[in-house]
Amino acid sequence: MTRVTLRDIVTDADRKAVLALRRKPGQERYLGSMASHFEDAAEYAQACPRMWSVHDAEEGTLVGFAMISDNIPQAVLDADENIVGPYFLWRLLIDAAFQGRGYGRATIDAVAEYVRTRPGGDVLYTSCEPGDGSPQPFYLRYGFTKTGRVADGEDVLRLDLDPAS
Repeated sequence: MTRVTLRDIVTDADRKAVLALRRKPGQERYLGSMASHFEDAAEYAQACPRMWSVHDAEEGTLVGFAMISDNIPQAVLDADENIVGPYFLWRLLIDAAFQGRGYGRATIDAVAEYVRTRPGGDVLYTSCEPGDGSPQPFYLRYGFTKTGRVADGEDVLRLDLDPAS
């Protein structure tokens, strides 16, 4: 079973390592560059971004990146219909060299485990566009469900988190 650890990105070295992660060809339609993730986090600070480098739990190897919105205040959610939360899986990238090995699923497991420890952490949202190469089938197989809501042009998906699990 693939397991990962999430590490806060706090140093310049952490940031530089994450910036070297790469998408597979075709994924750029659904996932911006690594630099754009940092830019989005700065531009949308009201969405309470929290970024992690994702590492193989046994070897410590950097395999990916995850960013969530971490407990967005209700006033922010009420003020902007394109912000979803309070907990939102904003970005998930597993480096092209490590895709297909269970790291994506393991990363969502780790994020869900974290969210369950947070105030009101009973739902994790994400969003994506449907289409060829979209991550949507992956999220639906994982257990996310379509909400019928569209935010910022993307289908909003919901993962119910049972605090007891």
